[in-house]
Amino acid sequence: MPEVRPFRALRYDADSVGDLAAVVAPPYDVIGVEEAARLLARHPKNVVRLDLPSVAAGDEPDERYRRAARTLAAWRSDGTFHKDPRAAVYVYEQTYRVPGTDTERTQRGFFGRLRLESFGPESGVLPHERTLEGPREDRYRLLRATGVNTSPVVGLYEDASGTSAAILATIAAGPAAIDLRDADDVRHRLWIAEAEGDAGQHVGELLASAGAGPVTIADGHHRYETALRYRDERRMSRSCEEDPAFDYLLMLFLETTSEPLTVLPTHRLVRGLGSHGLARLGDPLLQLFESRPAGIAELERTFGNGLASGGAGRFGLWTRDRGSILTARRHAFSADSAGVAPAVRQLDVWLLGVGLDRLFGIDDAAVAGGERIAYTTSVSDAVAQVGNDEADAAFLLEPTPVPSITAVAGSGEVMPQKSTYFYPKALTGLVINPHEW
Repeated sequence: MPEVRPFRALRYDADSVGDLAAVVAPPYDVIGVEEAARLLARHPKNVVRLDLPSVAAGDEPDERYRRAARTLAAWRSDGTFHKDPRAAVYVYEQTYRVPGTDTERTQRGFFGRLRLESFGPESGVLPHERTLEGPREDRYRLLRATGVNTSPVVGLYEDASGTSAAILATIAAGPAAIDLRDADDVRHRLWIAEAEGDAGQHVGELLASAGAGPVTIADGHHRYETALRYRDERRMSRSCEEDPAFDYLLMLFLETTSEPLTVLPTHRLVRGLGSHGLARLGDPLLQLFESRPAGIAELERTFGNGLASGGAGRFGLWTRDRGSILTARRHAFSADSAGVAPAVRQLDVWLLGVGLDRLFGIDDAAVAGGERIAYTTSVSDAVAQVGNDEADAAFLLEPTPVPSITAVAGSGEVMPQKSTYFYPKALTGLVINPHEW
């Protein structure tokens, strides 16, 4: 079973940096060049300097990671960061509007440390997607240089008893240590629950609930695999150390049964078809999918929000001259399902992946190459990119249901790339996990 522990976090000192909203950031993997520049302009000590260090002119290989390490050391010395005096879990609440709707939701979880486990049949930590070498190497070099987890892996666990939800609500009824809004108007609040303080019993029950069954990784597969590699490397040089801090990583634990989690659809933009490729869509497409015409407004209603639930094999298609709603003819995919786990075969993203391969020759290797397929969570953005000739066709999906994600992970299989986009993202910089006690 997973082992979950409290820890002593590094946190920004508000007296030193001022407005905490100016120094936190989204996760590194959703920050583009322009967004990084905006964050740095907002505050010179924004956490993006640590989590996504930029390459400067004349840098030697790995210099940007060493620069992040020097920056971290300087900020610990000058009071920018302080280390909490006692081990705690950090209860985290996000209140947000589901994109594309007027529905407001609140999700609560907690930051803690998870003991690393290698993946396998007996592991208590389950992945649901494959990783790519480039991001793994980037995160490894940063972790090796800094010795801290700057941003959390997000893990899902089940507690049908409602104990976790009740404890989190009780702690969240008190005054928050941090209360801020981000650029997407998501409200983030944080409470510190010390393991040996008045909340000690609650903390113990939370840790026990999160560790009572498997934890499924929702976000942060690259960070998790990086942490495994780093742990194994450190064990080679410090094999006699008992219970080392590098055996753990920072995780945001979210319980899946008490409140709805929001997963946004990730739409596929297909490139390199040209007019000839589009002209060939007709009969081959209809062999795989039933099709009926649909306008932009209907596509937006059907595929433009995180309240819908996928699994029915329904897709949107937008090309330069028409829109359609497609429904998979599942019997047409039977030849491709041999050896594929039932939990995977039910996924819309699997059906579409098979369809893109059979229609356009876009197989797993082409997807990994990144030249034929691009992604967006916005229907309007997908339509605009087709209209601006940045893509030839947009295939729109409904969100992957959370039970489908945990079912795939529990089966020991993984999902196709870009199957999930959990929203809202956990902010980087609220808590940092140093590999020390």
